[in-house]
Amino acid sequence: MTPPPGPLAPPHHRRIVALGGGHGLAAALTALRLLTDSVTAVVTVADDGGSSGRLREDFDVLPPGDLRMALSALCDDSDWGHTWRDVLQHRFAGTGELRGHALGNLMIVSIWELLGDTVEGLDLVGRLLGARGRVLPMAAVPLEIVAEIRGHDPQRPDETVEVRGQHRVASSPGVVSSIGILPTCPEPCHEAMAAVADADWVMLGPGSWFTSVMPHLLVPGLADALVATPAKRLLNLNLEVNKGETRDFRAEDHLASFAANAPDLRLDVVLADPSVVPDGASLRAAAADLGAELVVAPVAARGAPGVHDPLRLAAALRDVVS
Repeated sequence: MTPPPGPLAPPHHRRIVALGGGHGLAAALTALRLLTDSVTAVVTVADDGGSSGRLREDFDVLPPGDLRMALSALCDDSDWGHTWRDVLQHRFAGTGELRGHALGNLMIVSIWELLGDTVEGLDLVGRLLGARGRVLPMAAVPLEIVAEIRGHDPQRPDETVEVRGQHRVASSPGVVSSIGILPTCPEPCHEAMAAVADADWVMLGPGSWFTSVMPHLLVPGLADALVATPAKRLLNLNLEVNKGETRDFRAEDHLASFAANAPDLRLDVVLADPSVVPDGASLRAAAADLGAELVVAPVAARGAPGVHDPLRLAAALRDVVS
């Protein structure tokens, strides 16, 4: 049995930028906030489902849901921070027009309308939460995911078709063969590029591979910043590498996909839980092809498949970035 991690090092001021979206990014931020006071989340803006999709369509704004989740993950560890986190995360029930909307999504869109500035609005919500870090969008405009998927129609398993939209891609029963975004050259978030340029470490993942992690590599300005930054780069592999969008993938297939989407981007560390490394030599070789060291450390929660343990992940990251 693996012993629990020891006491975490006290917070320091290493500048860490975490890129992703959804629950994966929230898990990373929950761990990172235990290590440093200088965390910046750069969040995907392609969500088109649920509350975020409705607000995006109705108000022509960035989808706020993943941004809200990142802000909530960075909330101050106090009654004040936890209360406002719970307010942001509250989702309306009932049968009316508000059904399914997260209150935080409505709040964020309202603040954007009042201030007329996306980044300033997110910073204001961060101050309300006492957030230990900053949350930024990866692009200044909402994006559409475009994927080539084999077997999207189960009746035609060998046919490859183009599928548009984050929700449709993420829920497809087929296998993604390529991924893109529209517009193809969106205006990047300049504050996000500046954060990447000024970082000590840049971390990608965990998260839905094709709809939360890979899109960051497809925004040209942000991809250029990731290549040019003097920061070290870490890829945090998912705990379930062969399910959902990456069914039938091996861990090394993720690295091959990474290289195909960002051929000029090198890595320094690939972090993986022992459960996804049946063949350490194969994954280590794939990491080396990207210039990276493979670090295998237990980061999964006991008894909860596919869920990161914040303390375990923080301990593993502490050993890497210290």
